[in-house]
Amino acid sequence: MTKIDIVSGFLGAGKTTLIKKLLQEAFQGQKVVLIENEFGEIGIDGGFLKQAGVEITEMNSGCICCSLVGDFGAALKKVLADYAPDRIVIEPSGVGKLSDVIAAVEGVQKQAPGLHLNSFVTVVDAAKAKVYMKNFGEFFNNQVEHASAIILSRTQKLDEVRLDGAVRLLREKNPGAAILTTPWDQLTGGQILAAMEGNRPLAAQLMEELSHTHAGHEHCHHDHDHGHCQHDHGQHEHDHGQHEHDHGGCGHDHGEGACTACYGHSHDEGACTACCGHEHHHGHDADEVFTSWGRETPRRYSREELQEALSVLAMGEECGHVLRAKGMLPWDEGESWLHFDLVPEEFQIREGGADYTGRICVIGSDLKEDRLEKLFLLS
Repeated sequence: MTKIDIVSGFLGAGKTTLIKKLLQEAFQGQKVVLIENEFGEIGIDGGFLKQAGVEITEMNSGCICCSLVGDFGAALKKVLADYAPDRIVIEPSGVGKLSDVIAAVEGVQKQAPGLHLNSFVTVVDAAKAKVYMKNFGEFFNNQVEHASAIILSRTQKLDEVRLDGAVRLLREKNPGAAILTTPWDQLTGGQILAAMEGNRPLAAQLMEELSHTHAGHEHCHHDHDHGHCQHDHGQHEHDHGQHEHDHGGCGHDHGEGACTACYGHSHDEGACTACCGHEHHHGHDADEVFTSWGRETPRRYSREELQEALSVLAMGEECGHVLRAKGMLPWDEGESWLHFDLVPEEFQIREGGADYTGRICVIGSDLKEDRLEKLFLLS
């Protein structure tokens, strides 16, 4: 199987720099073919990439997503036949529409089952997002709206207020994409690739942990009115034995009895109103019982700010019935980040490496989202 990654981005956003980092740090040992298209007669980046040992098919007479859609398909088939690569990286013209490039790849994919459209991302110069959105919206917005991930470049040049403003504008155009706000030199190529490929959200990770934890207990019963919960219906594997939390988990034996440090309540027959207010029955996964709240943010936190927020979250019910929280946030004292894990009545903060952007996730029931926003200084 050959994976295809599309790296789009407006003129000068940093697509080639990103591809170089991926080649050096994430694609080592793979046979990679780059198909790039420059708007004009001469491909300006081909020379440097050839030095990296990458085979290049340059198409310089036009834009691959406009007049060269047909030629692009032929070129893609030729690459497959001649090189049989592990991965094809497509770098469209900066003024191309990502939706057209995706459609062109999907058209070839129908005739070549061995092709897999792995990711389609857009690189955005964080300092220019607003002006490009206003002046070149037809092209720039298309690239943003159709991206599976948006990778911000030159974020180290912006203060928190301007960076947060850029993220908000992009989020309006694309609510679902991962948005990478961390400077690239603080991330490995592997971390960037994981986000490009759809790095598992924190909510999915924590829901899986709760599925394991909750398997040994009675489960909260839902009737057919599910209006009070928002569910993330992922798939979970059940472990009916013990559960071992990662970093800062409760560390208790989750057998047949109650783990009051985890849940704060004994799960015997009858209602557990702190859980969800329903009688307990078998047969529900954690993601059917609990609600998740999560945010991504480039905001930098002090250790004191985070300590204060987590103390409120762990020791009371001001924000709802919280069973689990986890996150990684930029620290205001340097390049290290603050990672945290929380269960009822206890939490841990430790220094760790950078992530693609700051991330917070809280799992529980009857969560009060407005209070969580204020608690983490997001509103």
